Amino acid sequence: MSEFEQNTSRAAQYLTRFKGAPVGHFVGGEFYTNDKTFTNKTPVDNSAIGEISAGSVTDMDKACEAAASAFPAWRDMPGAERKRILHHFADKIVERADEIALVESMDCGQPIRFMKQAAIRGAANFRFFADKAAEAANGLSLHQEEHTNFTVRSPIGPVGIITPWNTPFMLATWKIAPALASGCTIVHKPAEMTPLSAILLAEIAKDAGIPAGVWNTVNGFGQTVGKRLTEHPAIKAVALVGDSATGRRIMAQGAETLKRVHFELGGKNPIIVFDDADFDRALDAVVFMIYSLNGQRCTSSSRLLIQNGIKGQFLTALEKRVSNLKVGHPLDPNTEVGPLAHQEHFNKVMSYMTIAQEDGATTKVGGTDRKDLGEGCYVSPTLFTDADNTMRIAREEIFGPVLTTLSFDTEAEAIAIANDTDYGLSGYIWTENTGRAMRMAKHVESGMLWINSENNRNLPSPFGGVKSSGIGRDGGDWSFDFYMETKNVCVAHGTHKIPVLGA
Repeated sequence: MSEFEQNTSRAAQYLTRFKGAPVGHFVGGEFYTNDKTFTNKTPVDNSAIGEISAGSVTDMDKACEAAASAFPAWRDMPGAERKRILHHFADKIVERADEIALVESMDCGQPIRFMKQAAIRGAANFRFFADKAAEAANGLSLHQEEHTNFTVRSPIGPVGIITPWNTPFMLATWKIAPALASGCTIVHKPAEMTPLSAILLAEIAKDAGIPAGVWNTVNGFGQTVGKRLTEHPAIKAVALVGDSATGRRIMAQGAETLKRVHFELGGKNPIIVFDDADFDRALDAVVFMIYSLNGQRCTSSSRLLIQNGIKGQFLTALEKRVSNLKVGHPLDPNTEVGPLAHQEHFNKVMSYMTIAQEDGATTKVGGTDRKDLGEGCYVSPTLFTDADNTMRIAREEIFGPVLTTLSFDTEAEAIAIANDTDYGLSGYIWTENTGRAMRMAKHVESGMLWINSENNRNLPSPFGGVKSSGIGRDGGDWSFDFYMETKNVCVAHGTHKIPVLGA
């Protein structure tokens, strides 16, 4: 039996459980369903995987109240004990890694070659923040001649976590792990298109002994349970990974209760390749950072800015590589690009094939769907050339395996093109000139920049964007700054002069 056949067989076994009773909610330590449901489809062939409970405002209220009730005990638990529980949670993730990877691939269409690492990365997220749980409340000591100031941190309270459909498992762990490590309780609202790994996480939470009410999951739609989560007075903060339009709505919905928000939103990220770049490494990075994960990655480098001195040579090599990408079933270990996550998004991505023609760009590779692969959401990896930065394909987030190429002559021109966007999440610069790299790092407007590298993951480093790409930073202590309040305590040494009035 081939590896593909083995994957398919095991995935079918794991998915059998979702063919029966609807996937429900996890609130106050208990699983339950309600009568109203919606159908969850796999993008592999748009067939039904199972039914999902469509949560109501009442369901979300119950979850928020459960999180509020559980908060004092979880907040007051010693950090060392939270550390133990969260490490145990990570162990349970590893035990179910095969199931998580296969279910996730079938639910969201990501190739198994990437999802194999999703569970391990999710466990690593929990271990990293678990190790910081004991020190999360620590602050700074600031000594003055007659006073000493010191800061302490305390968890903000119950928080809402809203996660997307592109890599749902990993992104859920990235948000939830620091929240729990800091002492917050959580209400998780996963994307309705890819709910299965969220319920696996809830099962692991119960199995790992996370106290009832600390972790709550409500399935359903943004306009009902999502909206109520962002408005509920018990929820003190909302962390979202999603698009910029959703971020604006959530900010408005949370305004009445003055919720703290952390948004990781859209991007139109440039990868800037200079004439002196390491040609082969830059080519590898360009291909990987837009066509891996089906191009459905917030940090995808969807705009290639290529210096004119190597433009012809580089685009010839790039065209060959894009043409060679293997599109196929996500459980096939040879697949490099799988189906897009759901039909609505497939339709959106395909609309840009027409838009590119209307705007005058050249479709060098792809530009078509892949109906030869069946009824799934398959798109040919696409390369647009002869574009400029006024075109919609260069300005709007397509969020698929689609690369738009632009050219430049000078460093100043590259900076101007890179910054001429509403977004500012990440950027990538390829040059052997150290001085140029440092200048570019200063002037390119983004929350993150990689020099001569693809997106390299470093958990202690700040992760987030500027402009319409987001608010706030994840990673290390930056995560705790969001999930915790900082209090300053000033202690006098008894030597300073106090002003006297009315004597």
